[in-house]
Amino acid sequence: MTVDAVNRGQTTLSPTARVEDAFRRIAEVDRPEVWITLRPAEDVHADALAVQARLDAGENLPLAGKVVAVKDNIDVAGLPTSAACPEFAYLPDVTASAVRRLVEQGAVVLGKTNLDQFATGLVGTRSPYGAVRCSWDPDRVSGGSSSGSAVAVALGIADIGIGTDTAGSGRVPAAFNGLVGIKATLGVIPADGVVPACVDYDCVTVFATELDTAVTAARIMSGPASADPRSRAWPSDVRLAAPTQPRVAIPAEQNLDLLTPEYRAAFVATVGSLADRGFSVEAIDISPLLDAARLLYDGAVVAERYTAVGKFLDTAPAGADPVVTAIVESARKPAGHEFAADLDTLTRVKAQTRELLAGFDGLLLPTTTEHPTIAAVQADPIDINRRMGTYTNFCNLLDMAAVAVPGAPTATGDPFGVMFVVPAFADQVAVDLAARLVGAPAPTLVADGVELAVFGAHLRGQPLHFQLEDIGARFVDTVTTTDAYRLTALDTTPPKPGLVRRGPGAGAAIIGELFRVSPAGLGTFLAALPAPMALTSVELSDGRAVVGFSCTHDAVDGATDITEFGSWVAYAREYLWPY
Repeated sequence: MTVDAVNRGQTTLSPTARVEDAFRRIAEVDRPEVWITLRPAEDVHADALAVQARLDAGENLPLAGKVVAVKDNIDVAGLPTSAACPEFAYLPDVTASAVRRLVEQGAVVLGKTNLDQFATGLVGTRSPYGAVRCSWDPDRVSGGSSSGSAVAVALGIADIGIGTDTAGSGRVPAAFNGLVGIKATLGVIPADGVVPACVDYDCVTVFATELDTAVTAARIMSGPASADPRSRAWPSDVRLAAPTQPRVAIPAEQNLDLLTPEYRAAFVATVGSLADRGFSVEAIDISPLLDAARLLYDGAVVAERYTAVGKFLDTAPAGADPVVTAIVESARKPAGHEFAADLDTLTRVKAQTRELLAGFDGLLLPTTTEHPTIAAVQADPIDINRRMGTYTNFCNLLDMAAVAVPGAPTATGDPFGVMFVVPAFADQVAVDLAARLVGAPAPTLVADGVELAVFGAHLRGQPLHFQLEDIGARFVDTVTTTDAYRLTALDTTPPKPGLVRRGPGAGAAIIGELFRVSPAGLGTFLAALPAPMALTSVELSDGRAVVGFSCTHDAVDGATDITEFGSWVAYAREYLWPY
């Protein structure tokens, strides 16, 4: 089968035209189960007109012309938040920080979407508002709990779907509907205004049909918020890029036993494509991670679900889903010492995971095990759901991030999803790996850092470039200096140039490359810099001043002046290569 809406691509419509298109699409697809609260068309149109007015006034709004579907366990001021339970609904006065940030950058909210009640489930069927059907096969589940948001995007109604992910809800629906799903490091996207499921392991996620839109939305939503005490900033040593030749782990054969034959073949096909995309691959036994995953529902950690909504469900509201109620009520049983023991287990597995993945840039996993029908899930609502979380449940427990993207389709052409899983704060690395797999440009998720200009042995393809990759530096652009600089060939091993400022008009424009590095990475780099090299302010031809490579003036005494070549690469190509 095919997923028509998945390939609808990015819209270039004006804000008002995009809203009109969204409501036209809502009527075309006739999927009322996607929505719990759909805003009146005139209200959404008024918001689009306001965005257009801001554009006309000269504002730069990267999300102008984008419409957003918000999972109905996330607050939007003036719209009810029900978490898919009518008796629980309340009317918030404040919009969740993550959604507010999207709106500030030009996005328009269409409404609130259906979900597995209280974000408990990976199937999308546990809701009194109806089972959300898969976007391309109405007999199959859409995936949950962020079912409505994912299907709204897959059907071309919304450009951006906002969900949550505690056990895989931001990734499983992406896999089933051929979408990109971004599950950032816990706390990077603030979760204030979210009805908690397991509050220490909840996060806000994003769906889109392609990587650039998903990453743009995640970047805009990211950053600490005072309303969320668990929110976190990117650390000073955050990695800003994957290496040129990434090394990726995949599960050992015995870790794939729960995959259906169709999904296993699709995963093998996906892995088989990695070498052609520049990956090196090694299979490892991920049993410790899979064992830890079971703690989310079968361990004492589930007590957080009772803390979140248990007392409410104890009142036996008419709209409560019986499966959800049973899960939450069972979460009342664990004793405090059991919860403490589980936390200790997770701490130990985190350390084990660091050792297991040392030397790898990421772990490639199938997102889920199978794509069941709605009828199958209704007949076996617990075991199928548990199986579907095999590869997703451990991620938040172990403080890891993931980017889910389509992999190779099944033999019948059905969508199949994979995800790159990385340690906390390596989100940009996961984005870069995913971009390489799907053959898309790698968008910037982490915009933090310091710009560093290099002109010699640290250029891409040069012998010391690995030092930049070691600190996670990200290539930005090719640049040139002003005409105040001269370039000399130094007598060093390996050969490298020395850039020296002589004054305006006393040199020539020298070609180099600009990278962005983390503040801590720059400090590490500077601490290891050998004489006579130095980092100083370098003037670029576009008027900017950036940190860049230079050398001491005495080091160029007697060195060969190569300014006439205009770059180290041009000189080396003629006189030095091959080294």
